[in-house]
Amino acid sequence: MGITSALVLFAVIWAMTFLVVLPIRVQTQGDLGEVVPGTHAGAPEVHNLRKKAWITTAISLILWAIIASIIVFEVITVRDLDWFNRGAPSVESSGTGG
Repeated sequence: MGITSALVLFAVIWAMTFLVVLPIRVQTQGDLGEVVPGTHAGAPEVHNLRKKAWITTAISLILWAIIASIIVFEVITVRDLDWFNRGAPSVESSGTGG
């Protein structure tokens, strides 16, 4: 896996994890009983974005390390996911050199 692939993998994992972490422990205006006129009662009042970003980064690093090691050490390959045999046949080298 190249450096660009690793960065893109981390960015995708981070974004997906952030979307999961974002709604956890949000206090809305309706929960606090202080709804500002013209806003929805479900609008967040206390969201703790900095803390959630750090939590997301920590979780993403762990997930990225696991997924990247699976890719690098070829624990699961594309051939393992080719259930209908539509991929090109694998080329095995005989090691004879000629």
